Amino acid sequence: MTDASFSSPELDIYRGYYGEFTITEGDRRDVFLYRLGLAIAAGTFALGTILALTAVDQSWAQTLVSGLFVLFCGGLGLSLAKIHIYLIPLHRLLQGFWLIGCGAAIACRLIFPEPLLLTVFNQPQILWGIGFLFAALTGIFFKEGFCFRRLETMILTPLVPFLLLGHLTGLLPLAIAQVGFGLWSFLFVIFAARKFSQPPADDIGDKSVFDYLKKQKAT
Repeated sequence: MTDASFSSPELDIYRGYYGEFTITEGDRRDVFLYRLGLAIAAGTFALGTILALTAVDQSWAQTLVSGLFVLFCGGLGLSLAKIHIYLIPLHRLLQGFWLIGCGAAIACRLIFPEPLLLTVFNQPQILWGIGFLFAALTGIFFKEGFCFRRLETMILTPLVPFLLLGHLTGLLPLAIAQVGFGLWSFLFVIFAARKFSQPPADDIGDKSVFDYLKKQKAT
């Protein structure tokens, strides 16, 4: 998303749309935490999917999936805290979705005595609440697909709402849902792993745009 102008061992300077800007150590740390959050979310989601597809009737697996879901929420929240999005209202919207989804998950845990995995399976209407978590995740996929044209994110962006709406309406056959969730977890892991091969500047974006927007807001 940016073009390097020149660099030194201490400081990287880039030329953006509104002028030059620097990539600091703090920026690199934020990028690492953003990618770490994605890795945690992808890993826990993939493992939870495997357990849901292979050991859904086992009580230990149901309990483990609930624990993995907590880690998934934490990883996603970390990524949403550190992601760089030019439009601040959109960034806040995705974070708001995350908060609503987490609140809904806590409410479901308090209302329904069964493990969360069974609740989602038996009570698909709770996706009206928990589904906001995945709406936030889809927002990340859309942003990444728009910026970098990664095939996996361009598939995940429509796949996630298709699967969730299919379960919510009861119109998605179980066999197709199983294949779909397996594909979702596989592509999610591929996406998260590939993020670590990108230069940090890719995820920072054009900081001159951020600076320009701040100045516009100040005036």
